[in-house]
Amino acid sequence: MPLPKYHQIYLVLREQLDEGRFADGLPGELALVAQFGVARVTVRRALEQLADEGLIARNPGRRTRALPPVAQASAGSESTGRANLRGLLENLVTMGLRTSVKVIDVATITASSQVAEALKLAPGDPVQKAVRVRSTREGPLSHITTYVPGDIARRFGRRELAKKPILMLLEESGVKVGRAHQTISARLADNVLAEHLEVSVGSALLAVRRLVYDDAERPVQWLHGFYRPDRYTYEMQLSRVGDVDAKVWVSQDVSAQFN
Repeated sequence: MPLPKYHQIYLVLREQLDEGRFADGLPGELALVAQFGVARVTVRRALEQLADEGLIARNPGRRTRALPPVAQASAGSESTGRANLRGLLENLVTMGLRTSVKVIDVATITASSQVAEALKLAPGDPVQKAVRVRSTREGPLSHITTYVPGDIARRFGRRELAKKPILMLLEESGVKVGRAHQTISARLADNVLAEHLEVSVGSALLAVRRLVYDDAERPVQWLHGFYRPDRYTYEMQLSRVGDVDAKVWVSQDVSAQFN
């Protein structure tokens, strides 16, 4: 059964709030009506749900603002169970070489608090923000936004990003890539993602967050990726290890498949 329209809008806005995209306040109701193509009452219901959960503050005559998020465990918390994705970086380079890319935007910006925290920078430090869409012969596959510290990113720009996977560019810039921490979840497409990935607003997408470190454990790239699940799958092979009373699954390798 399809989700109600107001709930789809609520989910999209909640994701955007979590990403820190409304630091200056949310768009007005009429702007959201135009963005999602729904009635004003539907937008209001979505905003009411966000307000009820303490995610936004609504004051008559003033712009709706995002409220600070509650403290959460950091992405690197050891209490979070996660698989060891051996072979992840190799698969990412392979996928980059087997797909075409369109560079939407490249700019040097000041790091927001979230970007600075992820990359271990000071808020306001320069970072390169690059937005790209990867495609296969069948059409758009993914919408990728990457953040790279400014001292590294000055060695490559739009032209280079259009030709090579960013991991190759990092290594050509002298970075010795070490490891990556990745999380995979789901989200609904907003109007921007829907346009670039050629899906309907509210369509389900695979959401990937990836933090890449060099061999000295310095974060060198933070990535936000959104993938069409009909064109991308992520596979693992697992083996059981341990004693009879305490066998667990561990990953043997990983592969990314796309069509």
